[in-house]
Amino acid sequence: MQDADRERIISDDYFDLIIEYKANPQIIEMLDGDYTVRIIDEYFAVLHFPLAQLPRLEQSILYSQLPLLFGLTDEASLNASGVFNVRRTVAFNLRGEGVIIGIIDTGIDYTNPIFRKPDGTTKILSIWDQSINTGASPEDAGFGTVYLSDQINQALLSEDPFSIVPSTDENGHGTMLAGIAAGNDVPSEGFYGVAPAAELVVVKLRQAKQANRAFFMVPETSICFQENHIMWAIKYCSDVARELNRPLVICLGIGSSQGGHTGRSAINFLTNAIADLPDTGVVIAAGNEGNLGRHYYGQIDPAIGSNTVELFVGEEDKGFTLELWGNPPGIYSIDILSPEGEYIPRIHPALRVRRTVSFIFESTVIYVDYQLIESQTGNQLILMRFQNATPGTWSFNVYGHGDMATGFHMWLPMGDFISRETYFIQPNIYTTVLSPASTLIPISVTAYNPANNNLYVNSSRGYTRDDVIKPEIAAPGVNYLAPSLDHTFVPVTGTSVSAAHTAGIVALMLEWGTVRGNDPGMDTNAIKNQLLRGARRRQNIMYPNRDWGYGIMDIFRVFENMRADIER
Repeated sequence: MQDADRERIISDDYFDLIIEYKANPQIIEMLDGDYTVRIIDEYFAVLHFPLAQLPRLEQSILYSQLPLLFGLTDEASLNASGVFNVRRTVAFNLRGEGVIIGIIDTGIDYTNPIFRKPDGTTKILSIWDQSINTGASPEDAGFGTVYLSDQINQALLSEDPFSIVPSTDENGHGTMLAGIAAGNDVPSEGFYGVAPAAELVVVKLRQAKQANRAFFMVPETSICFQENHIMWAIKYCSDVARELNRPLVICLGIGSSQGGHTGRSAINFLTNAIADLPDTGVVIAAGNEGNLGRHYYGQIDPAIGSNTVELFVGEEDKGFTLELWGNPPGIYSIDILSPEGEYIPRIHPALRVRRTVSFIFESTVIYVDYQLIESQTGNQLILMRFQNATPGTWSFNVYGHGDMATGFHMWLPMGDFISRETYFIQPNIYTTVLSPASTLIPISVTAYNPANNNLYVNSSRGYTRDDVIKPEIAAPGVNYLAPSLDHTFVPVTGTSVSAAHTAGIVALMLEWGTVRGNDPGMDTNAIKNQLLRGARRRQNIMYPNRDWGYGIMDIFRVFENMRADIER
């Protein structure tokens, strides 16, 4: 790869798009030659072109080509999931032997003893640090630096390990996920990794480019990852496992509230494809958006032809996005009333409408983009990007055109992309599962507290916008003891915690099925169905449901069910 290509890939002076490159040659044809295209798979490629050309191209760019932006899904559990029972049963004693767990997140503190084998060498097969560009990178991706286990072992023997392998985890989230899934047991601290014999492949995601972040008004202080970088990471973990001929679990503790919530963005297609491979499990956190007032569902009142939405905007949130997705095949339009009483009449729909709405008595600017047929979903999207938003209550009348405009969803950004002081005044807690947890095949996990068997209050609820059952299962995720960056253990809460716990359990399933030869070739669907059959369900609750999916994870009951089937 030429140096100019790498510079375009990593530079903030270049804008990134994800394109279906066989179907979208027109974007490339409009460029002046200063661009780089890197092919991810047979469907998608990443286009890097000069930021200076964005104003000229913006009218031609589709929403689906803009990389979605992802944040972290976070804020004594092995007994609750039956892991200790499986370990104590002599016929099983499953600990993840021979299985790789891929952690795609903020990196890892590779110096922590919980990531070493009994002989002192590392359990990490490789670290791809996407933020460092001084060494060899995956050839197809063309950015970042890969550090292999030999280099990590050399670093662990050094008095200054980071002079040899400079990859770090400044946040601790990735270290936490890796520790929960595959960390060594530390009984004196009450800490137990779910699959301590598993090995790790770690990808430290690079932060999203400033231009892509600015387009969606994401604060500079937020940890923010870009869809195409995550897609490369998923592909890398799969490639390593295939090369080593080892079973693989991928754990994703990140999410985005952008998109149609139907599992049809580029990352969803790739994640589905990887999850469908044999000897592979993909586990994704559902998100922590259920109780934060960031989703609205409205039905069009046929008597008046509209529905009124009220949004309270906090003092901190000067810039943010708001997405409206209409139920098909209806057509929708909006008007806007600002907190100061300034009224913007209804913006009528057309195949593609772009309006810059400026207010006379306040400094707010709203960039409104109507897409009557969004390319991935075929549904209508109204994207609003707020700049210098006036604090207070904003009102939107959403109008339906014709008798088929029945209802619509609206979503605010997730996590710390927006403060908790901005929310819908009459929110809906459901349909808050994030992407890529809305993807069909992967296992989408919500969090509960095993101390009282209550669902975590902020857990995202299902279903997807097209009524696919997500999340599918609940795992421990409240006050869970996990490793910190100072090599101690602290309680953590969130659905990414439950996803890491589930990733460890999937590694145990793959050890039993693939490594020991009891059921080789299991893909994510097969593993998921076994987990759902073994899930614990309460008698007074109807399953599946939007809160718990099919119930509470219990791997021991999975094997009990298998025995019962065989005995019959």
